[in-house]
Amino acid sequence: MVHDFEPGYDTYTEKPGYSWDADLAFADVQPADYVALVIPGGRAPEYIRNNPNCQRIIRHFFEQEKPVAQLCHAPLALIAAGVLKGKRTAAYPALEPDIKAAGAQFADSEVVVDGTMVSARAWPELIRLLKEKSAA
Repeated sequence: MVHDFEPGYDTYTEKPGYSWDADLAFADVQPADYVALVIPGGRAPEYIRNNPNCQRIIRHFFEQEKPVAQLCHAPLALIAAGVLKGKRTAAYPALEPDIKAAGAQFADSEVVVDGTMVSARAWPELIRLLKEKSAA
C-alpha cells in the first residue's frame, strides 16, 4: 500500500502500491550472501515481523554490522527482531510510542543515520538522501 496525505485529513489514505511475486521465501534466505538490507514501510512490516525467518535475517544484519535501510513502519519489524533497543530512528510519527517502548529513541526528522542503519519517515525522504549522496 502507498500512504498518501490528502488535504483536510490528519492521517494518510491507502492506495494500491507496487507489487511483484516473491522469488525467495524468508526461510530460504542466507543473509550472509547479501551486503545490505532494505525494509520497506507501509503495511508489510505488520506481517513480516511475525515471521521467525524474517527476524533471523534482520538480526544477522545488525549482528554483522551490515547496512540496513528502513522507513515508515519498518521499525515494527526491527522491534520484533529485538534489534532496535538503544538506537535512534526516524519512522512514521504514529510509531513513536512503539519505538520508545522498545527502548529506542524516536526522531521526527527526515533521515537519521545511526551506525550502519539509515531510517526515514517516508520513502521520498530516503530518495532525497540517495540523490544528494550520488550528486556529491
